Amino acid sequence: MPPTAVPPTALRERLRRTLRDALRARDAVAAGALRAAIAAIDNAEAVPAAHPDGFGSAPMGAVGVGAAEVPRRTLDGDEILRIVRAEAADRMAAAAQFERLGQVDAAARMRAGAELLTAITDAG
Repeated sequence: MPPTAVPPTALRERLRRTLRDALRARDAVAAGALRAAIAAIDNAEAVPAAHPDGFGSAPMGAVGVGAAEVPRRTLDGDEILRIVRAEAADRMAAAAQFERLGQVDAAARMRAGAELLTAITDAG
């Protein structure tokens, strides 16, 4: 694996640490943005399910707790950084859309979440 600019665990830990602080401060805007970024990372690590029969299940396949478990993908630091930056960009786009609709409070919340995520990615 080539060296990355960001260690894979550093950004993830920074997000989780900031989420804990936001929850303690009862900052719903920050907590929402951080949860969304962490969920996006978790979703990117998921392995696509194979559906041999086309209907979502393997006929008479393995059964029991954990029988269908597979290791999650391992993301490098640059991939995690791209995911968080994409989440920030999505929030900025949503803020612009809210502004066009005249929903300035929702736009401000989206922009604040995007700015927090950007600050976290730029800090590392």
